[in-house]
Order: sequence, then structure tokens, then C-alpha cells
Amino acid sequence: MKTKTRRQNQPAGVTRRDLLKTTGVAAAAATGASLGLFGGKAPAFAQQRELHYLEWSSFVPESDKEVERQAAEFGKAEGIKMKVEHVGPNDVAPRAAVITESGTGADVVQIINQYPKLYADKLLDVTDLFQEAGGSQIYPVYHATVGMGGRYIGVPYFSTAAAFAYRTDYFKQAGAKPPTTWEEFLKEGAKIKKLGYPVGQALGHSFGDPPGFCYAVLWAYGGKQADEKGKVAINSKETRLALRFAKEFWSSACDEGGLAWDDTANNRAYAAGTIGATRNGSSIYFVLKRNWAKSKDPLINVSDHFVDPKGPAGQRTSVSAYSRVIFTHSKVQTAAKNWIRFSLQKENYAKFMAVNGGYTNGYSPASNNHPLWDEDPKLQPFKNIPSIAVHFGWPAPADRKATEAEAKYIIVDMFARAVKGDSVEQAIKFAEQELKLIYT
Repeated sequence: MKTKTRRQNQPAGVTRRDLLKTTGVAAAAATGASLGLFGGKAPAFAQQRELHYLEWSSFVPESDKEVERQAAEFGKAEGIKMKVEHVGPNDVAPRAAVITESGTGADVVQIINQYPKLYADKLLDVTDLFQEAGGSQIYPVYHATVGMGGRYIGVPYFSTAAAFAYRTDYFKQAGAKPPTTWEEFLKEGAKIKKLGYPVGQALGHSFGDPPGFCYAVLWAYGGKQADEKGKVAINSKETRLALRFAKEFWSSACDEGGLAWDDTANNRAYAAGTIGATRNGSSIYFVLKRNWAKSKDPLINVSDHFVDPKGPAGQRTSVSAYSRVIFTHSKVQTAAKNWIRFSLQKENYAKFMAVNGGYTNGYSPASNNHPLWDEDPKLQPFKNIPSIAVHFGWPAPADRKATEAEAKYIIVDMFARAVKGDSVEQAIKFAEQELKLIYT
């Protein structure tokens, strides 16, 4: 087996340099930031202070514009030049890894899930900011993703929750209904695929849709990559049940081209009318709403949502939980902390939530009081998802090991191998070998 040959002389465990290779990092991002007096003006002969903030390019363009507006306002008040850099969502983690290795680059980075644990020794302790943001009132998933033994290395910002967007007209034509269990979804999904409009699901190496789907199914059937003590537990009857379901669901209900999809492919397929349902954030619906004023696209009237179905072991889901971290190499750490404080001020945060229009959830239940949730009943399924979310790798500790497993897409690849034709046993054997390199 190729995997075994490749690793036969490699010691157990994965170094940070190994991880950099797996994420495809090519080169470091460089910035220049010089010392200056907090709150004062730099001398005429000195280089102006700069705060470099790196975040994703949002699926909601208005969100990027609002962040840039707030940065400009903050920079003027703080007396510092703000450099806001937007990169592709899949490029943030590799960039953060390069910053960690090089000790140069952005001062503040918006990053997903427990990825900060990969760079923990190069991040500023921001426990004070975490407590200011809400402390015990913050959703548990953030305590897991950025908490480390009573301290915090990141400050919660927002999450994106996923539900299934579906075409009500296609479901009606097929005589299908929104499912409440995965087994029901298999039957209802087969109906719409037979009509010509399958379920669209990405199963490639993309940060959002593939892991969200695979972990939800794994948990629903009682599977887990590792147990509460961090012992690899993927080889179980529960995982077998999950994979057997996935194989049948994929062939009977799904667009099998999804193996090559990223997080944008299903959005395009849904907008084109070629799929009948897909697990996604509310961005699909959000874009339809924003474009309706121009195009009067009737698709908005035949779109709705349902949450992840239940399985034999119940219902577990995840969110893409975004936090912001400050690197210790930063020469403007006080300004960096003030930038995070500024954007989380009630008025600024409310504007950020408003422009996202339901695509983002706040980091605590307080955000559920925002008027946007009452403006459209079709957004209601997204509202409370963060309250039941668990971290990727649950029930194993949300540590560096769980993060490496997520970053390497081991669970996603296990599902992908199974639906492509590997036996359930072969797929599990692959995942078990890969997980043991991390957990032992």
C-alpha cells in the first residue's frame, strides 16, 4: 500500500514542518511594522506604524467592505495605518503557518476552528480580550477551539453554520419532503435524484462543506476519530454504519461529481438549478436575496432550509468557528488588541452582523437578538445551530492532534475513499493508520 511505503521510516507524530508541506505552503508573506508610541503621532522622520490584518475573502462581498470601513475608522482614531488583506478561504491557514515559521507577516489573523492550536507558541495570550468579549457567555465551541488550560489564544469573532438548502419545487415534483433522519434523507434524496436534481455535496479538500458533512454523519451514527482520552477509536461498528450509509447515499441520492468540488461548486450548481439540495451556509440563499432586486430571480421563492438530520446516535453538528489571533512577533500588539476591541464594540459588531444578513452567527447567544433573524423565517434554521455545535474531532480533546487530523482531511478522505469504491474496511484502515500517526 503506498501510504505504508511512504511512511515506513517516518516516526510517529507530525511536526509543524510536515504540516506545512501538507497544506501546500509556498512562500512567506512579508510585512513591515515599526515601533511607535501608543495613541500618539510618530515623529516626522519615522516610518508610520502599520497594523497588518489578514482575513478571508468572504462569500458576502459587503462583509469585506464593512471590515475595511471599520479598519479605516479605527486606523484614524488609533493613529496607525491599517493594512487589510483578504485571501481565499483555503489560503488563510497555510499563510498563518508560514507566518509562524518565518516570524514575519500579519499581526492579526482571522482563522478557523482550532487551527490556532497549531501555532500556539507564537500567539499572544489574549485571555483578557476573551473575558471582555463575554467569557462564560461565549458559546462552548469557542472555549474548545481557542482555550488552552485556562488561557485563551484567540478571540471569537463569528461562526458560519450549515443547513441544507433545498428546492421546494423539486421536492414537490418528486413527492419528497424535508427529512428528519439520515435514513429518511436517503429515501427522499433518491427521489429528487431520479427526477434529475441530485443532492450536491463536496468531498474534496476544502475547509467548510466536506468536513462539516462527514463529521455530522460520523457523529450521527456514533462514530468518532478518537475518544475522550485521545485514543484512536475510528475502527468501530459505529463508523462502519456511517460509511455504509454514506456509500448508499452517495450512489442513490448525490451528484457523484462532488468528489472534485470545493466550497463554491455547490453554490454554483444550486444557482444553476442542477441540484435539488446541498449542505451549505446561508450564503446561497443570501446571494439570491441580494440579487433579487436586480434580477427578480424566482429561485428565491422556491428555496428553503432544513437542519442536519438525526442518526441512531442523535444529532451532532459543527460550525466553522472563526477567531482572531495576534502573533507575538507583532511590534504593535497594543494596537492589535485595540483593533479587536473596536470591531467587537456593540455598534460595530451589529453593523457587521447586519451586512452579513444571516450568513454569520455571533459568538454568543446575545447575537440572537439581532433584528435580522426576525426578518426572514427561512433563516430561522441557522439561528441556534452554534448552541449545539461541537468542535471537529469531538469527543476527543480540541487539541493540536485533533486539529492536525482536521487539517489533513483524514475523515473526509475516509468518506471519499468509501464512496469512490473502497470497501468500508479499507477506508477505515486508511483512517486508522493516519490517525495513529497523529495520536500516538
